[in-house]
Amino acid sequence: MLRAARETAGSRTPLLGVNLGGLGFLTAVPAAHIEAALARVWRGEFTFESRALLEGTLAGRRPPLRALALNDLVISRTGTARLIDLDVTVDGEPLARYRCDGLILSTPTGSTAYSLAAGGALVHPLADVLALTPICPHTLSNRPLIFPGRARIEIGVGTPAPATVLSADGEGRGELDRGQVLRVRRSDRTVRLMHLAGSSFAGALRRKLHWRGTAL
Repeated sequence: MLRAARETAGSRTPLLGVNLGGLGFLTAVPAAHIEAALARVWRGEFTFESRALLEGTLAGRRPPLRALALNDLVISRTGTARLIDLDVTVDGEPLARYRCDGLILSTPTGSTAYSLAAGGALVHPLADVLALTPICPHTLSNRPLIFPGRARIEIGVGTPAPATVLSADGEGRGELDRGQVLRVRRSDRTVRLMHLAGSSFAGALRRKLHWRGTAL
């Protein structure tokens, strides 16, 4: 699903996700119900939703490495036991140096993926924001942050290779070296997702996270 989203980004081709197992926030239809779902699509019982993507460019490398992600861009340590140093700048202003296992930059769509597992906030998929979630930070005051969707975030690598790696939607994109900078922004391209009529973010939270509550 994530690969299909990246390959169709910027087009008007809609995606209907089928859940083949697992939590599946992006997938609207269980595999066992695919025939009934397609019948509903044929009857026009669906809506479209545009989802934002992240675009990352790695400076200090020739040629520059570019990565596109629907869920998240992640800078993390390799299998070594040591922490890595990452310097974060937001819109040209220094934010913090993180000593941690890594940082997750996620879209609202990706807030229900790795970021959620690392303690990040759940974000409505249509919110115009970016999320930054540290992975096991050494400083306990380093908490998840939410930035405006227009924010330009730079992450400078302070640890020599091969301790640090970059991944986009869970796919490895290569090692990072000290002095390299990953520049992240919201992409100009979007992904068009198809949802069956009657589905909602709140409904997905109740169903997939087994939330319960009483009617007010």
